[in-house]
Amino acid sequence: MDNTIKKYSWTDFYIELADAILKYKDNRELFVKLIRKAYEDAGIDYKYYSNGHFFQDMDPFTFFGGFNKQSSDKTRIALLTQYKKVFGISAEVPQDFTGIPVLFAMKAWFTDDTPDERIGTFWKLFEKAIACADKGDNEEVAELFDKAASFQGTSWNLTMALYWIRPFYYINLDTNNRKKLNDQGLFNGKYPSGKVYIELCESLRGSLNTDKFPYSSFPEFSAQAWDDKKNNNAEDTLDDDNADKKRYWLYAPGNNADKWDKYYSSGVMGIGWHEIGNLREYNSRDEMIEAMRNNIDPDKSYVMDSLATWQFVHEIKPGDIVYAKKGIHKIVGRGIVQSDYEYNNDFGDYCNYRKVKWTHKGEWQYPGQAAMKTLTDITRFADVLEKLNGLLEIEEQDDIKNTELKPYDGKRFLEEVYMSEEDYYNLAELIEYKKNVILQGAPGVGKTFSAERLAYSILGCIDKSKVEMVQFHQSYSYEDFIEGLRPTATGEYEPKPGVFQRFCDKARDDKENNYFFIIDEINRGNLSKIFGELFMLIENDKRGHELQLLYSGTYFSVPKNVYIIGLMNTADRSLAMLDYALRRRFSFFDMKPGFDTDGFKKYKESLKNEKFNALIDCIKELNEEIRKDDSLGEGFCIGHSYFCIKGSIGEKTLSNIVKYELIPLVKEYWFDNKSKVDTWSERLCQSIYQ
Repeated sequence: MDNTIKKYSWTDFYIELADAILKYKDNRELFVKLIRKAYEDAGIDYKYYSNGHFFQDMDPFTFFGGFNKQSSDKTRIALLTQYKKVFGISAEVPQDFTGIPVLFAMKAWFTDDTPDERIGTFWKLFEKAIACADKGDNEEVAELFDKAASFQGTSWNLTMALYWIRPFYYINLDTNNRKKLNDQGLFNGKYPSGKVYIELCESLRGSLNTDKFPYSSFPEFSAQAWDDKKNNNAEDTLDDDNADKKRYWLYAPGNNADKWDKYYSSGVMGIGWHEIGNLREYNSRDEMIEAMRNNIDPDKSYVMDSLATWQFVHEIKPGDIVYAKKGIHKIVGRGIVQSDYEYNNDFGDYCNYRKVKWTHKGEWQYPGQAAMKTLTDITRFADVLEKLNGLLEIEEQDDIKNTELKPYDGKRFLEEVYMSEEDYYNLAELIEYKKNVILQGAPGVGKTFSAERLAYSILGCIDKSKVEMVQFHQSYSYEDFIEGLRPTATGEYEPKPGVFQRFCDKARDDKENNYFFIIDEINRGNLSKIFGELFMLIENDKRGHELQLLYSGTYFSVPKNVYIIGLMNTADRSLAMLDYALRRRFSFFDMKPGFDTDGFKKYKESLKNEKFNALIDCIKELNEEIRKDDSLGEGFCIGHSYFCIKGSIGEKTLSNIVKYELIPLVKEYWFDNKSKVDTWSERLCQSIYQ
């Protein structure tokens, strides 16, 4: 075995484990018992529970998904250690999992134990796929692949499962690998049939260690694709102000729109300058200008041309709106950008392109005179956009529903949210199991910041269409939340759905995906009044049960794919405790200051600011004092988000935080102890002025 294969030591264990469980294909009752024993011996909660009971049957891919989902390496190693014992595996338990794709926790099952054809089909595919890899016997594999892929929720996960059991034979087509293969022109990105998938695996195996596919194994390729994704995300932080900011572009599809019909039918927008090759290879506009002069015309300036090529690659993003123009007076179409920049040398003059969902085709008079440039950002021209929308009879709506969404996972979460890895995976599993979780903690521990990102990490992408946030207050009511009577144009009243009912209706129509409803300040509202009959319907085992609503008389249920995240401030003495009837329907997760997490330590080191470090040390000592105080306790500790500031942090910034945020908080905490307030106010100030 060569050095590359030795590097990915998990492969030996996974291959042997697949062989071992194949023996239980016809004795699955014992198989399930052994799995449960492994969980118990590892001290891990047994997660295979559905429809009111623990699994009585299980397919092999769901088994593998149980330890190849988002969880800590510690949990994974503990479980695999027990599997080594119960299944008699001779290979060493892996300590490193480089090159292994993981499923999102809520999609780790390929099926539950419902007695239908799915479990049997997965076992047959599992058996035939191993035989195909080991003996070259590909009989039925393609057919079984197609049948298994047709089951709800399987999709690309099926290729990941085959990779787990024979990682040197089957290619994993997760998001990272698909992008890398597509960038290299080796895969078109469409979900393959079984026949096409087997042929793709065969082609790539035959191209290993060549210029076409310069990797020694599929695990090495998978690891490289993951590294590429991490590098691309390194400077790509989630910015709430810009993540959803849509831009509008005026675009010329060729000279006098001579490429328009071709682009419309192909679902793309293309741009010229094929002479300089892949536009992503240039690090600046100056480099593009130099290449244009060297390869096209040395006497031209190319200032505006380079602006168009730079914007086409780096500034347009999925979800942006494009208006296609003909000359300076005509609009011929409108579309929604669907992908990042792509390059394909086979496309000739227009090898630089993006996928676009063209929504309109026709001919309209442009309001005024359009710029002569190939590409123009018209976002700031609100009057022009309003006229264009009027011409095309467009009502602004969620146009980004079908765009390619930015990936987001547990590792990305831990880079942005200062929480320990173990706490994150515990929280993700908790919401998966309970469906209703309250994040509770003192001000500044990042409850709101964390909640949205928790949802994105479980969804696997930044998809705001599947995340809704409301804030409870003392006037918030059942009528706002579930449904209420609203006046009509005729002066009468009719029932109208509230925000939660509308959200549930949307989730019910999209059972393939999970939806997250976030309630900020959940303990500020009158919960019995707001939730009404939902007290029962939000329970995990009551999902899907229907009750008749008060005003409309219609029957309503909370879908199984809706997850509720409540946020609660534990330091506000004016707030009442949660209703006990509601409390038992939620799990509670304590959000703690993250000063000692790896993420915050890296942030602190990056600032290289001694005054900042001294203030943080002082805050940690203050928190210890708060923690020991019987009238306060851990729920009042000062959080890290006070200090998470974009840009440079100078002495003035730190002084303002101390004077106008921290000292007022200390005064509120110890309102009856002036000497303690004075002591800590002085210490906080001294920490930044010493």
